[in-house]
Amino acid sequence: MTNGRKIDLALEAKEFAEGSAEKTSRLSGVKAEEDTVFGLPLTRVKILDQEGEAALGKPKGTYLTLDLEELPRDREEILRTARAVAAMLEELPGLPQEGLVLVTGLGNRRVTPDAIGPKTADALLVTRHLVKALPDQFSSLRPVAALAAGVTGSTGMESGEVIGAVVKKLKPVCLIAVDALAARRQERVCRTIQIADTGIVPGSGVGNARMALDEKSLGIPVIAVGVPTVVDAGTLCLDLLEDAGQKDFDPSIFRGEGAEWFVTPRNVDSQVDILSRVLGLGISTALHVDFSVEDVEKWTS
Repeated sequence: MTNGRKIDLALEAKEFAEGSAEKTSRLSGVKAEEDTVFGLPLTRVKILDQEGEAALGKPKGTYLTLDLEELPRDREEILRTARAVAAMLEELPGLPQEGLVLVTGLGNRRVTPDAIGPKTADALLVTRHLVKALPDQFSSLRPVAALAAGVTGSTGMESGEVIGAVVKKLKPVCLIAVDALAARRQERVCRTIQIADTGIVPGSGVGNARMALDEKSLGIPVIAVGVPTVVDAGTLCLDLLEDAGQKDFDPSIFRGEGAEWFVTPRNVDSQVDILSRVLGLGISTALHVDFSVEDVEKWTS
């Protein structure tokens, strides 16, 4: 939360903090740079210390944000975006080159804007069972397992409890957690992919924070992959008022009874389907280093 606004994206938190500091070009404890990957705009935000954590309200670590100029729809654009996702993951030092990786899709598959995690898990190239059952034939593959942990209302268990038990049993070298996020700006909804090496708190973007999934709680590196699928209505109202020159509103007026509303595109179902496919291809390509994105596409089609 930043001055009454729910901000999941580190890039947006940086933009907001800079704006609050009268367009300061640098924030203490924060390093940012712009780049491109496979022709798509990429922003790196590194929170270096406690000052940076306080400035952005995010834990120390690296946040990579990919901006999609438009939703990838044809095959070539989907593959290009998946290559960019793979490159972002490969850039993070917390992703080991070998060993079992567990990918968990967080969220509720019955609620379309929250289904990107489970749908990404469905789109992965999972190989642990092949490597385990037929080691002679599949020893060259990296073992990858996928888990859609569900939500507490459906399972009676915290997703962190389920994931923690699976981590304890399988002993993966890394966890990749995929979840839906909340954006500050409506133009970033389903047009942004954030990858961070800081872990994740499921549900925090919609005010329903659950058990943290991070290295401290699980004992292994946790990489968070998120796509904003909603905008918090109060945040949207505050920004629209500021854009109109009305800056004296008390943010608390949007946090009263009945204020927990979220806005999502009317065609969010098709957008979530496409982006889940992109993430599934990209994550799988990053994990199976000998495979191209076209190889992964063949194996998962």
